Amino acid sequence: MSQIQEKSEKGATTADDNAPDCTADAVSALASAKKVVIIPGYGMALAQAQFKVVELASLLEKRGADVKYAIHPVAGRMPGHMNVMLAEAEVDYDNLLEMDEVNPLFAETDVVMVFGACDVVNPAAIQSEGTPISGMPILMAHEAKKIIACNFDKKPGYSGVPNPLYDNSKTIMMLGDAKKSANDLISSLQSID
Repeated sequence: MSQIQEKSEKGATTADDNAPDCTADAVSALASAKKVVIIPGYGMALAQAQFKVVELASLLEKRGADVKYAIHPVAGRMPGHMNVMLAEAEVDYDNLLEMDEVNPLFAETDVVMVFGACDVVNPAAIQSEGTPISGMPILMAHEAKKIIACNFDKKPGYSGVPNPLYDNSKTIMMLGDAKKSANDLISSLQSID
């Protein structure tokens, strides 16, 4: 069992329990969003959050948002991992957009929600040279109007390269277990209806 999974199962909210609760900021952004793109990653799989993420997407759709899923070919532990996770949660295949199809849409996207992805959305891949991910194609989440990152912590992903997306002024960080973050957003959005 990984250290992150072990912490998550023991109930630790984040690697930094003093992190601010940004749920209200995230709910405010989502409440008015018309175009939302969800980016799943290994953290979503680890937390088994796919069903809660899809429940959140359904709630957003009922509120009038157009919701799509952006799939990076190497997100997760094997190619196609995120496709399998979302198929298990019964996401319509037409809502899964591959990288080349979704990247041009980010600039017009109101909110991107990142669930447990790091390297596949790391702008350092296109902005920095000499790193393990330099030159790697990424999902251009940083181009969206607002980014909500639901990640366990702000530590680098598998590559070990810090992610400047986390410090972007457009990013709301919801640190902790992806399933709990999705559930908190669902509860909060339901309470404003």
